[in-house]
Amino acid sequence: MKKLMIISCIALSAVCLNSCTDNFLTVDSASSLLADGTYYNSKAHLTEALVATYDPLKWYDYFYSYESLPFVADIMSEDVMTGGSDENDCLYLHKIANFSALPTSVCSQSWTICYSGINRSNIVLEYINNAADMTDAEKAEYTAEATVMRSWYYTLLWKYWGNIPYYEKNLTTPYLCPQSGHDDVYAKIATTLESIIDANSLPMKSESGSEGHVTKAMAEMLYADVVMYQKDATRYPTALKYMKEIISSAKYDLVSDFSSLWESSGEWCKESIFEINYTSTSGARSWGSPLTSGGTVYPKQIGINSLSGSSDFNGGWGFEPVSESAYTLFDSNDKRRDASILNFATYSVTNGATYSPRYEDTGYFLRKYLPRLSGNSGYTGDADLNYNNNVRLYRYAETLLNAAELLLATSGSTSEAQGYLDQVRTRAGLASITVSIDNILNERHKEFVGEGKRYWDLVRSGKAASVLVASSTTTRKVGWAESKKYLPIPQSEIDASQGTLIQNNY
Repeated sequence: MKKLMIISCIALSAVCLNSCTDNFLTVDSASSLLADGTYYNSKAHLTEALVATYDPLKWYDYFYSYESLPFVADIMSEDVMTGGSDENDCLYLHKIANFSALPTSVCSQSWTICYSGINRSNIVLEYINNAADMTDAEKAEYTAEATVMRSWYYTLLWKYWGNIPYYEKNLTTPYLCPQSGHDDVYAKIATTLESIIDANSLPMKSESGSEGHVTKAMAEMLYADVVMYQKDATRYPTALKYMKEIISSAKYDLVSDFSSLWESSGEWCKESIFEINYTSTSGARSWGSPLTSGGTVYPKQIGINSLSGSSDFNGGWGFEPVSESAYTLFDSNDKRRDASILNFATYSVTNGATYSPRYEDTGYFLRKYLPRLSGNSGYTGDADLNYNNNVRLYRYAETLLNAAELLLATSGSTSEAQGYLDQVRTRAGLASITVSIDNILNERHKEFVGEGKRYWDLVRSGKAASVLVASSTTTRKVGWAESKKYLPIPQSEIDASQGTLIQNNY
């Protein structure tokens, strides 16, 4: 159940935001922030700054363009397409999906959002020692949270663009930073996370009422994410150690009913390690003020166009149709299939529902994040922008599959790896299969369909070029190649860099 709601209080350029569980912090106006940093002289003010580091997480779905994290990653896979009204509807997304992105047509707002999060994280780290009313333990925990959040934002930049400006202290005029190579960025992220995790300043799991904060488990999952994507075998033993720490902590477990994960009641359940929080209750988010508090537009975006007669879902705009191949990859008795993907032909038989197909329609829809009836109840802003669907970033099922894969990659216990794989399959209602890297990757495909992980798995496993061919979706005309690993850097950033940024070869 949702306990921590991260709420924006002031505009993008400001850094002091408000958070709530049951109570609200009192927040001074943006004009009271002092340029010399003396504002950050108390625990209350450092708490505001810390909460501000989380706030950009909510902006990816809509920050004057639609760049929802699972959506952008998945349109580069074979599981979903962009959809909408036609190929010019959110053209930048169609270009990304067709491996034809341009510096002038790419998810440029994600670049801005990430660096806003980095800026906010650096503020906490720069001024944490100014708060005389904080204990050393509190300062260590705040430092760890801000550092992990900074690493998370850098990880997204690194996955998308590879060669990026990396800095750990906020820039001053003229705000220029040398471009780091992708391997150097990786090394900084990995080393930083090792230091924070091993300092043991974070709880393995948040206490009830504090869900949404970075935990040690989240940091360890992020570490495994970057190490496995980099294919850094020298760090596999450390990543495996971290996965085993999560497992042995007994703080997390699989829920018995996979379908329950995707309802409001499944948010921050025992399987959840990290989510992006959204709430419809008092959701004030609006088209004129998309950075204020509230819900998400992503469910509306991928909702079924002109839906009528459904007793479960609201309609939407018809983006992100699911490929038929994503549905048929499941065994018919796999409990995850119909909990993950809505087969409208089957659904309409029992519900009498109808809809109007849009571009790239397949008749299959991503049930995990479809807009539920009353899913935006209690909003005060615009209805479409205030759905109550948290984005699940890391789940315990991934911990188990990571551990299984890392065990095989390090010549560890095959029987132990088999046990981890079996746990995931048993929950899905499936029999055991022999553990192998390929079988684990196939299990990940089914377990996390629509969660923004498939594309990255194909790239890191070396399968992207053979799977993501020109015909891998109904409208894809360009296949993946190694040169497509990193998107073109937004042209606006190239222009502003005064020659310090070199464009990626795409």
